[in-house]
Amino acid sequence: MRQSRWTPSIIPADEPTVYLVADDFGRTGSAWRETDMEAADLETVIQDLMAGQYKRPIKVVAFNTSERWSEDVSEDVAREIQHRCNLQLNDVPSHLQEFVDRYAPQDARQFSLRLV
Repeated sequence: MRQSRWTPSIIPADEPTVYLVADDFGRTGSAWRETDMEAADLETVIQDLMAGQYKRPIKVVAFNTSERWSEDVSEDVAREIQHRCNLQLNDVPSHLQEFVDRYAPQDARQFSLRLV
């Protein structure tokens, strides 16, 4: 009788995309920050970043085990942080400035405003 090498997956079929943040702790090193499974969605991660839950974020990585992919989404997250700050007419929080500058540098062009 022929044996199969296939083993069933233990990963649920409808697994959500998870977002993790690598944080720099200075002399003690850097690490992927621990997070609750329910709080690993993109919106929560962005809100936590803006609220100062991370000291010096290095990168943000997204992965989905059921779809078998992972991606560095740092640029997208940095641009979204910059966008939200722009909409609120606020500066990027100081603890995020290095992260945003690294992944979403400001456009050097000067935009002209139309007067009505």
